[in-house]
Amino acid sequence: MNSATQPQASLPRDRKDADRDTSKEGSKIEGDTPAQRLLALLEVIAAKDQFFTLQGLVEETGLPKPTLHRMLQQLEGSGMLQREADNRHYSKGSRLRRLAENLLLNDTVQGARHGVLNRLMEEVGESCNITALSGSEVLYLDRVETQAPLRFYLHPGSRVPVHCSASGKLFLAQMPPAQRRRLLTGTPLNAMTRNTLTDIESVEAEIEQVRQQGFALDDEEFLPGLVCIAVLAPNPDGPSNIGVAIQAPVMRQSREDMLKHLPALERAARDIAAIQRGAIPST
Repeated sequence: MNSATQPQASLPRDRKDADRDTSKEGSKIEGDTPAQRLLALLEVIAAKDQFFTLQGLVEETGLPKPTLHRMLQQLEGSGMLQREADNRHYSKGSRLRRLAENLLLNDTVQGARHGVLNRLMEEVGESCNITALSGSEVLYLDRVETQAPLRFYLHPGSRVPVHCSASGKLFLAQMPPAQRRRLLTGTPLNAMTRNTLTDIESVEAEIEQVRQQGFALDDEEFLPGLVCIAVLAPNPDGPSNIGVAIQAPVMRQSREDMLKHLPALERAARDIAAIQRGAIPST
C-alpha cells in the first residue's frame, strides 16, 4: 500500500495532541498542566451524587473521549475512582473518600469549631459533637464530653449508622429522593435497639417530619439509654455536610428536655457555619 492510500485516520494521536484537546473551547475542565486538569475533573466527580459513565462525562465536560478515558484510568489506578460491576459505571474510590474524611477531621478551622462546641457543652451541661456524612455513615469530626459522671464516650473519628442517628436523619432529609432511596436500599438498616427504624418506609416517614421541623431526634435508636438532638450548620450555597448535636443519658434528659436545648443548639450551628465561611461568629 502506498502512502497516499494508508489509513491515516486510524492511527492513534500522540499524547501531546490529546493533551491540547483538554483546553478546547467549551471544556469545563480547566488547567495548564495534566495534574491541574485531573484535579478539575475530580471536582466535577466529587459533586456527583450517583454513579457516572465515561460518555456522560464526555457530554458534561466537553473533553475528547480518548483524553477523558485516559484521565479516568489514571484516577482509577490511583484508587481515587473505582469501576462498578457492570464495567461501565464509575464511583468514588476508597482513597478519595479517605482524603475527604481527613480534610474534614483535620480542617484548619477545627480549633475555632471546638471552641463553639465547648461553649455549647458548658451551656447545656451535656456532651456535644460535630458530624459529617461519609458514605452511608455519620462521621464524628469533633466532640466535647460532659463533666457529669454518667456519659457515653464517642471519640472523633467514630462512625454511626445514618438511619438511626439524629445527624444522619438530617443529612438524609436534604438529599433528593432518588439519591436517598439509593443510599437506603444499599445500606443494611440494622436494628441497633428496639426503637431503631429498620424499613425504608418508616425511615422515609421520619425524614419527612425532620424536613418539616428543621431538627432531628435520636430517641434511643442508636444506643439504649441515649437521646440526641441535632441541627445542620446552615449553608446558604446548598446542602450542608456539617451537623451539630447534643447527646445525653435518658435518665438525665428526656426527649422533652432535649427540645428545650434547641435554641442554644441552633446558635452554635450558626456560629460554626460562620466559621466555615471565614466569618466571625456571633459569640
